[in-house]
Amino acid sequence: MLTDLSGWAVTAVAVLGVLSVAAGVAVFVVDSMARATFALLASFLAVAGILLALDLVYLAVVTALMMTIEMAIMAVFMIMFMMNPAGLMPMTMVHNAKGSAGTGAGAFVVLVVGIWTIDWPTRDTSRPADSTRQLGEAIMGSHMLVMLVIGIGLFTTILAGTVLATARGRYDRLGPGLDAEHPDDPVPGGLSR
Repeated sequence: MLTDLSGWAVTAVAVLGVLSVAAGVAVFVVDSMARATFALLASFLAVAGILLALDLVYLAVVTALMMTIEMAIMAVFMIMFMMNPAGLMPMTMVHNAKGSAGTGAGAFVVLVVGIWTIDWPTRDTSRPADSTRQLGEAIMGSHMLVMLVIGIGLFTTILAGTVLATARGRYDRLGPGLDAEHPDDPVPGGLSR
């Protein structure tokens, strides 16, 4: 497939591939959840750019939209609910470093050996005129209504979870004008106003 690409597309795939891997490594190097979230987003956006350079526009747009929204939601929830304010305090992003490194290296070796030793089938038929459309119809054709309902259900669940987790907001604590001398907290403590 790379032989069918123009020079700029091959260059874009190479540069974005390196950027994607570098951002993926940064996920485990940075020392906060928020920075790791945005490094992961950068990695996924680089992958979306690779898909775009390969003329897979549908998959590129879906990847960019899904990952941007997912990472934004994750960042918002971290800011709201983490004891570590906004996930910006230094913390380690790696647990069981030796075990995970061994597992990752082993999986990499198995995959590379598999890629080079498997007798891959050759295509006997001609390539469809619009393979992206064919893929989209195969995935979404009979399931579009289900996917729309699931999307609305997931969004409703996110909103309901946020409302239930933050039953008391600043207006409940400080009054509608936010001018109370002290917040009306059921448990005393926190910063004085």
